[in-house]
Amino acid sequence: MKTIFELIDLKGRCAVITGATGYLGRTFCHTLAELNCNIVIVDINPDKCKEFATEISSKYGVDSLALDCYLSIESNVAAIPEKVQKHFGRMDILINNAAYVGTSGLQGWATSFDKQSTSTWRQALEVNLTAVFTLCRESVPLLKNSGNGSIINIASIYGLLGPDWGLYDGTEMGNPAAYSASKGGLIQFTRWLSTTCAPGIRANSICPGGIFRNQDKVFLERYISKTPLRRMAIEEDFKGIIAYLSSDMSRYVSGQNFIIDGGFSAW
Repeated sequence: MKTIFELIDLKGRCAVITGATGYLGRTFCHTLAELNCNIVIVDINPDKCKEFATEISSKYGVDSLALDCYLSIESNVAAIPEKVQKHFGRMDILINNAAYVGTSGLQGWATSFDKQSTSTWRQALEVNLTAVFTLCRESVPLLKNSGNGSIINIASIYGLLGPDWGLYDGTEMGNPAAYSASKGGLIQFTRWLSTTCAPGIRANSICPGGIFRNQDKVFLERYISKTPLRRMAIEEDFKGIIAYLSSDMSRYVSGQNFIIDGGFSAW
């Protein structure tokens, strides 16, 4: 029987993380690199990608590859697995993290329903859902060859819950329809992947609750009052679930959705 340390060790494996230079993305990269995993950093800004790749390699002694990519361009997304194979010869873990979120600042996005635009809806679904579909489809051969293939899709509690608009009253914050719709679709796509790509690949999703980002004080007080653990999440709260789902610690876990929200959805 393997020890916990043997099951969680990712030495020699390769993880691809989209949105890798953002708050959660950076946390995921650090987490897996701590476990000896090689890292592929996928994001829009080439300079940030290269800088972060250098940081990861220097700090953890793993190999890292920087890939700048516009996820709204299908050909860019479809080319990622080939580039990973050329550099590493394998792909073991795929974390679909990149997305337009509630604070992305798009026009016709985090506003009242009557002002939310159709073009922004389409743009959000293209990045939040369609790009995930494309990248998963193109990554399947590599992930199956791994023998340890794990797809982790980062969804949201708003893929499960309707928004409580009382949280936002008197603030400039919002909750876009396209965000909820795309995250709900991502959860169901994960279930679809889990049976379609089995037995060679596991697929699971994670639903983070609200993460502290110096939000409006009024919103913070309201949100915390509705959360049993009486705080918003911080990035460190997601290291455990990422380590678990990426490693052999969860080798018999697939098709599941993990809600990490401090109990917000338990009421």
